[in-house]
Amino acid sequence: MHKTIQPKVTLVGAGPGDPDLLTLKGVKALAEANVVLYDALANEEIMNHAPKTAIKIFVGKRIGAHEYSQDQINQLIVDNALTYGNVVRLKGGDPFIFGRGSEEIEFAESFGIPTFVVPGISSSIAVPAYQGISLTKRGTSESFWVITGTTSDRNLSNDVALAAQSSATVVILMGMSKLSQIVSLFQKESKGETPVAIIQNGTTANEKIGVGTINNIQKVVAENNLSSPAIIVIGEVVKESNKLKGFYEEFLSNEIRL
Repeated sequence: MHKTIQPKVTLVGAGPGDPDLLTLKGVKALAEANVVLYDALANEEIMNHAPKTAIKIFVGKRIGAHEYSQDQINQLIVDNALTYGNVVRLKGGDPFIFGRGSEEIEFAESFGIPTFVVPGISSSIAVPAYQGISLTKRGTSESFWVITGTTSDRNLSNDVALAAQSSATVVILMGMSKLSQIVSLFQKESKGETPVAIIQNGTTANEKIGVGTINNIQKVVAENNLSSPAIIVIGEVVKESNKLKGFYEEFLSNEIRL
């Protein structure tokens, strides 16, 4: 007697990189998966939570190198759910923060497949937190922006210019290739002395950090050989981090000597 296939799609946020930051609900969803479609995760240890018998399909995207287009990924999710049943779509960070999670859910639902979302800890909050950067702080920052540095048409988001005019903390994801443009926009608003932290491979063993100001951050990036994937944090809260105080004070003393 054939077992009836019961298709189901669960979007799981894998968190920012440290495998211990995957949620318990995410662990449980992976443990029940028949198929896992996974991104270019910061830490593939997370895949150990899936059964050894589960089919694992890499559908990750890195700048300039895509295994599958988004339309192909959408179709793979549906095809595997209809064929094998329980599909987990594992995405870095939170699936609904620049993760195209809503597109994938909508496509699966258009086939009548039940869908579920397990939120993940977003790198936009967790990576600064690991460095003691509080995105909001009484008396310093009342709000924060989280902006994509590179839109779907490969341009810098127009929101960066608006953010540069505010007093809020600004967190930019996928922005390293647009750093010179970001710097220019903040300098245009006379924000050259605003503190900046750039954190590469945040929350992982390969984490690298550079701290400076808008005026000097490109030099800091070059000296520390920082590159993607990295998060850019701009705002006064950067210099108030106890963890980064040493970096910032060293940077200031170097500036004074120059």
